[in-house]
Amino acid sequence: MLLDSDTQLNQKSYYEASAQREPLSEPLRGDIMADVLVVGAGFAGLSAAIELAQRGYSVVVLEADRICSGASGRNGGQAIVGYASGQQPFEVQLGRAGARLAWDLSMQSMELLDQRIAEFQIDCDHVAGYLYVADSQRKARALEQELQVLERDYGFQVDFARGQAVQRHIQSPRYCASAFERRSGHLHPLKFGLGLARAARSLGVQIFERSAVLDIQRGLKLCAKTSGGSVGAQWGVLAGNCTLGEYGPRVAPELAPRIMPVGTYIIATERLGVELCERLIPGNAAVCDNNFVLDYFRFSADSRLLFGGRVSYSTRTPANLSERMAKRMAQVFPQLKGVAVDYVWGGFVDISMNRAPDFGRLGGNLFYLQGFSGHGVALTGMAGKLVAEAVAGQAERFDVFAKLQHRHFPGGALLRTPSLVLGMAYHQLKDLL
Repeated sequence: MLLDSDTQLNQKSYYEASAQREPLSEPLRGDIMADVLVVGAGFAGLSAAIELAQRGYSVVVLEADRICSGASGRNGGQAIVGYASGQQPFEVQLGRAGARLAWDLSMQSMELLDQRIAEFQIDCDHVAGYLYVADSQRKARALEQELQVLERDYGFQVDFARGQAVQRHIQSPRYCASAFERRSGHLHPLKFGLGLARAARSLGVQIFERSAVLDIQRGLKLCAKTSGGSVGAQWGVLAGNCTLGEYGPRVAPELAPRIMPVGTYIIATERLGVELCERLIPGNAAVCDNNFVLDYFRFSADSRLLFGGRVSYSTRTPANLSERMAKRMAQVFPQLKGVAVDYVWGGFVDISMNRAPDFGRLGGNLFYLQGFSGHGVALTGMAGKLVAEAVAGQAERFDVFAKLQHRHFPGGALLRTPSLVLGMAYHQLKDLL
């Protein structure tokens, strides 16, 4: 998931250019009360607000910028089953039964995504189909082994192909193996997020844009202060990801060492035409490789290739970004060498140390949702549902994630980023070799 920043690209994304926003809502003015305060109007915050409102709670959402202007409205649009960490952290820490429940919740998050789109009639270009690819024999073996374990232990089946058979799914000389499944898919993330906001408002949720939280007073009652007013509430949900802790308003500094912002970027080509798109990816699936520093791409509803994956671990935007990403794209699809790039944008994805989601409580009445690590399009919906269940007193499913232990990134505030740069350089070298 991506987050705009002054240090990142400020060009208009393809999503902003192809979605219709409602007029900017008024910022918070004065002091109000609610049952639940939600900080952040992205997928997780809006999903929590919807679930809470449907349970009869009064909900106020405070957003520092605009609805889905950060992570949720700028990501690759890939709705993926499973977790960026794989199942290992769940199996090691929670045992087989806990890991199975986590997997089932991931599958249910895909069902919830479908349900929300249908229930609230959200037009977001949703397409089913996902293709995992490998660009070396070593990576092909790793992909096959991983998927065999998922089939054996969790019943997850894919169509695995090697060699020339890969061309059934993608016309690219780069990949020697692929695995296709229909449970995952892709969508227009900003259209989806704006649809969630409309749904929340229809249920009585109050959303205040340009209302950054400057401080939260904790206790039996919570009080969130902005420059224009305050919200008092019995319960709170922090759903700001990278904007929490040291990367934004310091409302939860204790969470900052557990999350690292990684810059990632996307280009959108000129319109390519339906015929070419159908030839390059016959099933119109979203595609992702299994390198540590991965490429991910898909076609938009208006026949553009959206190609992402160039990353920065230093929070600095790489030089000549559009040209370098276009070159990478042409290595995947030589047929697209020289096509025009109409849009380029980027921002931060929030990752946890083990790439497993990081959900929990600060005190008894302030919940947080972070660390989606690139799997947030679907998982944020389930996160919102689980936190609403916990507020209502049914925390068993929320605690599957809350029980996970998360390590701090090494190096402290000053050395965490340099340490990560070195570590990621090592993994990039491994991928190249």
